[in-house]
Amino acid sequence: MNAVTNDIVVLREYSTEAEAHLDATILEANGIPAEVSADTAGGTLPSIALIFPVRLLVHASDASLARELLDTPADSPPEMDE
Repeated sequence: MNAVTNDIVVLREYSTEAEAHLDATILEANGIPAEVSADTAGGTLPSIALIFPVRLLVHASDASLARELLDTPADSPPEMDE
């Protein structure tokens, strides 16, 4: 019997929610569902993330592609003649 797994894994840890949300947006724009998990008292104590990092969560089945997307440098925009 083949079971479909929906295991969630921590893809990366961050020191700020903004960084984690940026990467989550990149993943979601490429069709990979992502969630940010933070223990920062609802954003009122962002410095707590230095002790308890902000986590970027994805499905285990998407983790490899997600890492590849985030590790691939973005192309530079074409230079415009002025």
